[in-house]
Amino acid sequence: MNETSLTSTDMNTQYHLTLLALTLGLAAASCRPQNDFYTAGDFAFVPKIDAHFHYYTTDLQYIAFADSLNMRLVSPNVDASHSIDEQLRVSAEVWKARPDVFAFLGTFSVDSFGTAGFADGIVARIRESIGHGASGIKIWKNIGMDLQAADGRYVMADDPAFEPVFRYLEGNGIPLLAHLGEPRNCWLPLEEMTDAGDRAYYAEHPQYHMNLHPEMPGYEDQIDARDHLLERYRALNFTGAHLGSLEWNVDELAVRLDRFPQFNVDMAARIGHLKNQSKEDYDRVRNFLIKYQDRILYATDLAAYDGMSDGSEGAKRNFYNTWMSDWLYLATGETHNGVEGLQLPREAVDKIFRTNAERIYRLPARP
Repeated sequence: MNETSLTSTDMNTQYHLTLLALTLGLAAASCRPQNDFYTAGDFAFVPKIDAHFHYYTTDLQYIAFADSLNMRLVSPNVDASHSIDEQLRVSAEVWKARPDVFAFLGTFSVDSFGTAGFADGIVARIRESIGHGASGIKIWKNIGMDLQAADGRYVMADDPAFEPVFRYLEGNGIPLLAHLGEPRNCWLPLEEMTDAGDRAYYAEHPQYHMNLHPEMPGYEDQIDARDHLLERYRALNFTGAHLGSLEWNVDELAVRLDRFPQFNVDMAARIGHLKNQSKEDYDRVRNFLIKYQDRILYATDLAAYDGMSDGSEGAKRNFYNTWMSDWLYLATGETHNGVEGLQLPREAVDKIFRTNAERIYRLPARP
């Protein structure tokens, strides 16, 4: 395996060199030699999809930047702090402008839970989203971790009130991306968490740090509710966001992938958990990704929005550095930041980085 130790300065230098190479048209993909594995130098020339990238702006410069690196984006709308109506408007506008690079998933509000016509209203919203160009629908962790019925109980995703919604998605072949639950670390004290990113996130978002809220449903409750959906809706095109909230153990995830053939997962914001496991047992993680290469989508959970704190060029460098770091880990054998790359076979890389998302979200295929 190749040994590298790329600092952030090195990554920024590589970022500029990559853009220069693309500008000059060097090393065109069609001229590159074919072999069993990709290299770091292949990154910008291989068609890829980030299947979970939040695009909250109509500024197309980030779309153009992703396109310059052969990266397409799928942006899920989220029933969170941003207005879902505004998200749908922005997503539809960007999709109409660049359907060759951009796709999006609609969502729906659960604010009217418990009222007459709740499910009918959601189905109408799904129809509206699809009519505006959405490639699927996303549901979020507020179901199971925030939504409460009138009697105070927390409403889980397998609640009967949602059955008409899931039946509609299933019957109409509409893909579903489901962020249900959180990493298992969410239920641990900060000092016991196994991932630095989780520690930082839950320190900043204590409302979602379940260790501080023992009155709320537990980790197993979240996983059980999701598994009940998979048991009940066997024909539903179902992708579990964030490695299906089973990021802590690829063996546990494999159990669900074997049990539910309609279940896929994306990697958004959870590649660090794979790295933690591969440092302990390299072959276990690599063999898992090879075995389930048809069921896994590359994704980051990055976001683009107006007024990025580090400016547009800083944001682009951050996107590039994240994408390149992930490429080094998944596609090459290089050691980066102390983690040995998995050097997955080209076929597995192509599926994880592109063709699985094309199939699952019904996106136009690229060679």
